[in-house]
Amino acid sequence: MDVQTLARPGAKGGQGGSITLPVAGMTCASCVGRVEKAVGKVPGVRTVSVNLATGRAEIAFENAVDVAGVVGAIERVGYEVPAEQVELAVEGMTCGSCVSHVERALLKVPGVTTATVNLATGRASVLFRGSIASIEDLEAAVRGAGYEAKRIIADDGAVDRDRAARDQEISSLRRSTLIAALLTLPIVILEMGSHFVPAIHRLVMGTIGIQASWLAQFALASIVLFGPGLRFFRKGVPALLRGTPDMNSLVTIGTSAAWAYSLVATFAPGLLPAGTHYVYYEAAAVIVTLILLGRYLEAKAKGRTSEAIKRLVGLQPKTARVERDGAVVEVPLADVRRGDIVQVRPGEKVPVDGEVVDGSSYVDESMITGEPVPVAKAAGTDVVGGTINKTGAFSVRATKVGADTLLAQIIRMVEQAQGSKLPIQALVDKVTGWFVPAVMAVAALTFLVWLVLGPSPALTFALVNSVAVLIIACPCAMGLATPTSIMVGTGRAAELGILFRKGEALQSLRDVEVVALDKTGTLTAGRPALTDLAPAPGFSHDEVLALVAAVESRSEHPIAEAILEAARERGLSVASPRSFETLPGFGVSADVEGRLVEVGADRYMARLGHDVGLFAAEAARLAGEGKTPLYAAVEGRIAAAIAVADPIRETTPEAIAALHRLGLKVAMITGDNRGTAEAVARRLGIDQVVPEVLPEGKVEAIRQLREGGRRLAFVGDGINDAPALAEADIGVAIGTGTDIAIESADVVLMSGDLRGVVNAIAISKATIRNIRQNLFWAFAYNIALIPVAAGILYPAYGLLLSPVFAAGAMALSSVFVLANALRLKRFRPVIGHGKYGLTAGATA
Repeated sequence: MDVQTLARPGAKGGQGGSITLPVAGMTCASCVGRVEKAVGKVPGVRTVSVNLATGRAEIAFENAVDVAGVVGAIERVGYEVPAEQVELAVEGMTCGSCVSHVERALLKVPGVTTATVNLATGRASVLFRGSIASIEDLEAAVRGAGYEAKRIIADDGAVDRDRAARDQEISSLRRSTLIAALLTLPIVILEMGSHFVPAIHRLVMGTIGIQASWLAQFALASIVLFGPGLRFFRKGVPALLRGTPDMNSLVTIGTSAAWAYSLVATFAPGLLPAGTHYVYYEAAAVIVTLILLGRYLEAKAKGRTSEAIKRLVGLQPKTARVERDGAVVEVPLADVRRGDIVQVRPGEKVPVDGEVVDGSSYVDESMITGEPVPVAKAAGTDVVGGTINKTGAFSVRATKVGADTLLAQIIRMVEQAQGSKLPIQALVDKVTGWFVPAVMAVAALTFLVWLVLGPSPALTFALVNSVAVLIIACPCAMGLATPTSIMVGTGRAAELGILFRKGEALQSLRDVEVVALDKTGTLTAGRPALTDLAPAPGFSHDEVLALVAAVESRSEHPIAEAILEAARERGLSVASPRSFETLPGFGVSADVEGRLVEVGADRYMARLGHDVGLFAAEAARLAGEGKTPLYAAVEGRIAAAIAVADPIRETTPEAIAALHRLGLKVAMITGDNRGTAEAVARRLGIDQVVPEVLPEGKVEAIRQLREGGRRLAFVGDGINDAPALAEADIGVAIGTGTDIAIESADVVLMSGDLRGVVNAIAISKATIRNIRQNLFWAFAYNIALIPVAAGILYPAYGLLLSPVFAAGAMALSSVFVLANALRLKRFRPVIGHGKYGLTAGATA
């Protein structure tokens, strides 16, 4: 059966049909039986046949095709119906009701699971079953709703094309607004000037007369309506005929009513009751001009909301110098292939992700890590596309190109977050779904009430007030309230190295009560380092360190590497040891330039007969910090107490203190024994500790911490914490940025700085607060002004709202919402410093 004839998924009633679905995960005949049994229980299913070899299920229905029911049944028994996601660019949307129309049209396509439309970005994100629906089906559904849709294919030029289309729209609106304003000005002077300036009235009556004035106004207003204003009719009239009116429909009806009434008054006044011979050409023309002006300002502001994406794209060079056939040629970035050797000169941006194969330099990686100090690069080290080469020249073997590069992943994440819908948007969607039809009903009721009960001339009052209702009730502000704040908020977060992979996290992060932190790699640097070396009297720090490093140079233990690294950092010369011996579980010894050096735990010193009592106070201090001391003896004398540990990051205490100031509880999950874990917790002020947790036990630890319904965010290093990140209400991956593609996290921090968690929560709170301000303005504006436009104040105060002022107020409402959202660009992190100029301060 042609899938175009199928009913909407989940619909009831209608004709029977059949579908074919791919089923993933089946491995044997029992799998087939389970799937058939599950699908057979779905109401309305007549027959089901599952083929293991093809991995497909044939389902026939008695009545309506219920794709959603079948898919749900298959997934509940542990199998999957593969779905794919596509981004569509949708042209012609102007208000929140347009969004509702497009979403409903897409959801009616058989096989579509979800459809999310964003007014601010002009994009639709659709999840659908490719075996049932096609891209062409989706595009046709959008066209059927009165809009144009085209699939967005991710490549290097996609953002440039979006920007070009947006610039073209702004240019078109600017031109239309200017033409409309120039043509409207004479109408306003002729009509409004005659009412308010006696000299103008006398001039008109003494020269061309009232009839010629009306004829001139008719000509000018007609050009405005059906010239620059034709865009409203092209969208509004078809929407009316389909029974899905939008903002364009309201403008079309309102301006047409004013223009048509004036047309009758001008050319057939006998058709109107006595005392109602008035023209409203100026109202029709001014309404069109003001709404065009509002849309022009709105389009410019919407362009500013996506500046974060522009800046990210600007990090990508346009070309690369590649070695081809023995020569170096400059090619477009899109033509670079994996395995190509790319040359990078001083001062240039690295074109692609890759591995240095020749040369050396220092590279500024602050766009990824936030660290301002350039990083040394030599053969064998990795580089990231978009980072800046500082001094030397080197060659890179491309390992990731195009959409696979880290920068491309970052751009994709930001775009996905900007295009997502938050739970708070659900209320807006419900309202805008019925808002425009309700406004039309209110306008009709207003017309009838004034016609029946209004003072003379009743027809004029009825027309003016009903037009005012149609024009004032703009759902544009409602449709823009949430997506514009999301775009600006997530864009600003990206500039600060905070990537919201899922838009919902932007809302839910503000509600967390507990922040659970993985210790290794999150609270700590993730690698052992020499943290303490206290020399005994008669020995110097560097003397002991050089001797101990010489002994440890023969050891493969991680502690040995930490001591050697400390010696290298201090520029010490490390001798080659002789007679190296190791005693597992105790320590090591060697001859270093004729001196016997022994290094190990206190039990090793006791076995050798060395008294460590000299360092009793130091040992107690180290134990209080959760560190286990080692000792060094030289020529039979205790020379130093040493501690090697995974050091706490310098910024960790500040971050935990800031989380406490936000009113959050902080927990630590670690594999350390209870004594060590509690010592670290006391030192950092952590509220709760879950010690001795194996990697596979982190999920259970998170469940314990969530007892009582507390919302929890888990912060891990993004490498081996995937199950825990997925289990938490909000998973935050913290790292160096190279693990950016981890799928389990909701939020990704580009650097290893834990302060990013605090700033992520702060920007979440700021964005949701901004959205609520926008929604309050949008709803309060309509609730307050629709009754005023209908004339509710007239009986008591004699006040009416002119359609002209209604148009101006309507245009300003959208501009206000956009301007308020753009305030998020000034968001300042709560704590932090570095590349982004982060300073202590309040949020926006």
